[in-house]
Amino acid sequence: MRDLVNRPGEMREQRLAIPVGDPMGEGLVSVRAGSELDLAVRLESVHEGVLVTAEVDAVAEGECGRCLIDIALPVEVEFQELFAYHSGEAFEYEVQDDHVDLESLIRDAVVLALPFQPVCRPDCPGLDPETGVRLADHPELVTPEQRDPRWAALAGFEASEDQGSDAASDAPQQRD
Repeated sequence: MRDLVNRPGEMREQRLAIPVGDPMGEGLVSVRAGSELDLAVRLESVHEGVLVTAEVDAVAEGECGRCLIDIALPVEVEFQELFAYHSGEAFEYEVQDDHVDLESLIRDAVVLALPFQPVCRPDCPGLDPETGVRLADHPELVTPEQRDPRWAALAGFEASEDQGSDAASDAPQQRD
C-alpha cells in the first residue's frame, strides 16, 4: 500500500479470498471458522488518508429459527470508511505504518448483516406445538389460523387502494 500513501488520486483494486479464523456471529446462524470470505476492495488515496470501499460475500450457516433444520444463507455486505493519516486529531480509523486494518470493519459489517431470526424460507410453518414434527414435511397437521377475537371488528376492513391521498380530500366538501 506504500504506493498509495500521500499520493491523492492513486487507486488500487483487489479481490481476496480470506479464511475465517474465529466464527462471526453468536446467534442461530454464523459465518463459521474455516469458511471463506470473498472480498472486493478498492483503496483510494485522498488528501485526508485512504478511502476504503469493500464488498464482502460469505455464507452463514446454522439453523432455521422456526423449524430448526440446518440452513446456509448468503451474506453480502458493503462498507466505505476513511482511514485518516495521523494528524494529532482523534480518528476512529487511521493509517498505521502504511497499512489499514480492515479486520474489525469486516467483522462488524458481517455480524450486523446476519439475520436475528433466520428462516429456511419466508413461509416456514415451524414445528407442531404438540408433537414437535416439522409442519413443512406434514402439511396435514397445519391447522387454520386462529384469530384473536379482540380483532374481530377489523376482520372485514379493507384498506383503500387510494392510500396516497390526504385526509382533506377524503372529507366531504362543504358548499356555500
